[in-house]
Amino acid sequence: MADDENLMPLAARQAPKTLEDFAGQPHLLGRGKMLRRLLETDTLKSAVFFGPPGCGKTATARYIASRTNAVTVELNAAAAGVADLKKVLAEAKERMKNPGFGERRTLVILDEIHHFNKTQQDVLLPSVERGEIILIGITTENPYFYINTALLSRFSVFEFKPLGPGDLRKILFRAAAKENAKLTDEATEYFIVQSNGDGRKMLNALEIAVLTTEPDGAGIKQIDLEIAKECIQKRHLNYDKKGDEHYDIISAFIKSMRGSDPDATVYWLARMLESGEDPRFIARRIFICASEDVGLAEPAALMIAEAAFRAAEVLGMPEARIPLAHAAIYVACCPKSNSAYNAINAALQEVREGRYRPVPDHLRSGGKNRGYKYAHDYPNHYVKQPYMPAPLQFYEPGTLGKEPALAERLKKIKGE
Repeated sequence: MADDENLMPLAARQAPKTLEDFAGQPHLLGRGKMLRRLLETDTLKSAVFFGPPGCGKTATARYIASRTNAVTVELNAAAAGVADLKKVLAEAKERMKNPGFGERRTLVILDEIHHFNKTQQDVLLPSVERGEIILIGITTENPYFYINTALLSRFSVFEFKPLGPGDLRKILFRAAAKENAKLTDEATEYFIVQSNGDGRKMLNALEIAVLTTEPDGAGIKQIDLEIAKECIQKRHLNYDKKGDEHYDIISAFIKSMRGSDPDATVYWLARMLESGEDPRFIARRIFICASEDVGLAEPAALMIAEAAFRAAEVLGMPEARIPLAHAAIYVACCPKSNSAYNAINAALQEVREGRYRPVPDHLRSGGKNRGYKYAHDYPNHYVKQPYMPAPLQFYEPGTLGKEPALAERLKKIKGE
């Protein structure tokens, strides 16, 4: 058994054996917290653990498996199909009916449950509902978006957070001690920072360092910053173009532009670019923000955003990063107005829900013969005449940037 354990990856060998071994997740595993109480009493029912990679979801599920009397089955939703599921569920049902066949309960640990489609998830529902299995679904995605409502309503949902620097340091030092390794302060900080909250990523890098470093005369493997950099060369960024992190970061990017914070704006831009996001996707969001949030306060923002969009299409990366940063920072620094956004939304609501307004005769095609007044024939190129029946005001001018001048002009020509 000891030899088999030595063949396991370092991250697996370091899996917690007791609750005190866990690092991080104090909101779940701290004394008196709900998940810890359920683990201590072996009363956990079906649940879903969600959170970023390497934060302890699978380790927690396997700890539960080590303490329960149930038969444990592990599946990965990326590889398992309906036939695999039905076989496991049939065996679980048999155990419930015939205790002599084996243990009464079956614990199913289903990794990457978000990969199961609706039909596959529906297969699980009856067995979960009847208590024939205890299902622990593990996912890096938000379960409220990816798991059927009917199935989710039968789960306890526990959100795991990225591991903090203190948690990672605890894991790193414990693993290094067991591997007869000693890290310099610089190497320690490098491992922690570059792992970006992912304990598995950090331990995998440490394992490479340990395996490729000769021990000194005392049998200790000395790991310095240079070795650390060789073993974890690029920071792991949690970013899936179809996942939660994608939407969270683009949301932060847009809100930073809207909130006039150019530094945060360019940081979130860099996060997306470094993670391989399509620069055209980013350019479209700058384009939208330039109109929705800057709008008439600085009309040039829309033109600069359009130029950046065109540049992203023509240049591609890495050159596109420069016009994207140019446009994003400009939009962030501009005065803000959402008057055009509010105006069109109000007008659309009136079209959908308000009274029907026919086009007045003088505004119809050929309307000059019905009394239409041509604005350019009058002083200031303006003449008062009705442009819609039962008029309503949809446009409320903003007070920043160039927009007050537009509002003042309207007042002046209308004699208000």
